[in-house]
Amino acid sequence: MAQKTCFVRNLIFCQIHPWLISQWVFTNNFMKLKQFLKTCWKKRAKVLGELKGWPENEHLKPLLALMDDQELLKSLRERKAFSTHYLSQHHGVTAAGINALYDYAKFQFDTGNYSGALESLIHFRALSDDQEKCFSALWGKFAAEILMHEWEKASEDLSKLKDLIESRNASPLVQLQQRTWLIHWSLFIFFNNPNGRNGIIELFINSDKYLNTIQTTCPHILRYLTSAVITNKRKRTVLSQLVKVIQQESYTYKDPITEFLECLYVHFDFEGAQQKLRECEKVLSNDFFLVACQDEFMENARLFIFETYCRIHQCIDISMLAQKLNMDQEAAERWIVNLIRNAKFDAKIDSAANQVIMGTLYPNVYQQVIEKTKGIKFRSKLVASNLDKKTSTYSRGEEGRAK
Repeated sequence: MAQKTCFVRNLIFCQIHPWLISQWVFTNNFMKLKQFLKTCWKKRAKVLGELKGWPENEHLKPLLALMDDQELLKSLRERKAFSTHYLSQHHGVTAAGINALYDYAKFQFDTGNYSGALESLIHFRALSDDQEKCFSALWGKFAAEILMHEWEKASEDLSKLKDLIESRNASPLVQLQQRTWLIHWSLFIFFNNPNGRNGIIELFINSDKYLNTIQTTCPHILRYLTSAVITNKRKRTVLSQLVKVIQQESYTYKDPITEFLECLYVHFDFEGAQQKLRECEKVLSNDFFLVACQDEFMENARLFIFETYCRIHQCIDISMLAQKLNMDQEAAERWIVNLIRNAKFDAKIDSAANQVIMGTLYPNVYQQVIEKTKGIKFRSKLVASNLDKKTSTYSRGEEGRAK
């Protein structure tokens, strides 16, 4: 009995997951759980031993003393004396100590002390000349800022990492892998930052390298890109490009969100779009990143259906439209009235006939100009490249004849 009481006390102290406790209760597998608990205690003792050992590290001590003295740190930075040369001469900081600070930061991160890890990595990057470790430290700093919800700083480091990935002398495969990591980490920033949905479109669609990365290694990211475009009224110009990508990747990845756009803009299947919109609601409510924008997504998705349907039909029955928008008739009529008022649609409601009558919708002149000139930069580069090739071929031919 005493042994069992001791075991339960240890179990509570170590905060073992409730699932394990239920497994022990229902299966009465006492010995197996006891063995697991011993392993946890050993790991805990090892981590606590390392935690006590780091401040006693002779190489790290001078740096830890500096980091504890905020006034001195501020003074050194103001005098621009926070450098390896100055600190080695006046504060006993060595190259071994700087490398130990990197390992200490990793230990802090692994044990959940993200603020401590962030501070250590900032100081390490300021002092180290090792470019590889500085690059890894920037990844760690970026992750720590995300885990601490420091979105503005994380956004700045996102841009730095993006530039470094392209400028470093790494193989194409390594660059592809690092872009993939950056895409996944960036979701935390884009869906927690007020202007994040602009950023996700700029990074994922307007950058060919990142769009190719999504298509090559992580087509499931199309769900988040599609959601960002649907909920962002200012970025409708990229819609046609996104639809093309969704079509290209439909054989490898599809979900209700991407299929919604495909039904609406490729097949013009309003019944299918309506069905997918119902499924989208379930997907959004269970997605970690998208649950916060569920209402906004549904509102804008209905607007997409309405706009597309209005381009095709001049006279629309409200009850039929309410069905396609997945709304009851009264709510649909209020929604359409507000939409016509706010979006300045050339339309009116005939209450007697229960119809929406659309005016003639002419394409926006500016949008037409944008669409027609969108590819002019690429075509100009292509023409210039072909001219250079032909010129160089002609020059070599002339030189050959001259010889």
